[in-house]
Amino acid sequence: MNELVFKQFKVAKDYFIRNVESISKEVASFQPDGFNNTIHWHVGHVLTFTEQLMFGFPEKTTYLPANYIELFDNGTKPADWKDEVPSLYELIIQLKDQAIRLQQIPNEQLKKTLQKPFMGFETFEELAGLAVLHESNHLGHIQAMKRVVECEKLINVDTDENTF
Repeated sequence: MNELVFKQFKVAKDYFIRNVESISKEVASFQPDGFNNTIHWHVGHVLTFTEQLMFGFPEKTTYLPANYIELFDNGTKPADWKDEVPSLYELIIQLKDQAIRLQQIPNEQLKKTLQKPFMGFETFEELAGLAVLHESNHLGHIQAMKRVVECEKLINVDTDENTF
């Protein structure tokens, strides 16, 4: 894999995973007011989006269950989940596996021109840059949501304790 792309993926993915591993299941599954999704959804979405961009999921890769598209694609939300949803722990394991597979993409693959440009991007290497940007963007959402959820829970606890 191209050295710069490899470094970007490694730094972004490692940082993303470290941050997500520090979040409790309770916090990850809480949807605060003003947000369309939960942290749990964001983690699954990042995993699924990167798999789509870099490995052609669901048609060309079988590393993730096909129902991840229905759970984590753009426009989906936890309120609509009907299928069994993978746990946050399962998603983290899959992110770690994906990080290894990303490092194994050959240079020749990154240089290939896409059959059809995607959002103005024409090579797999350009898609890799988009994947890193996308992951970083969602990490920002996750960090903000974590603060909001922890603050709301603290306020709710204080309010409950102070009720007579």
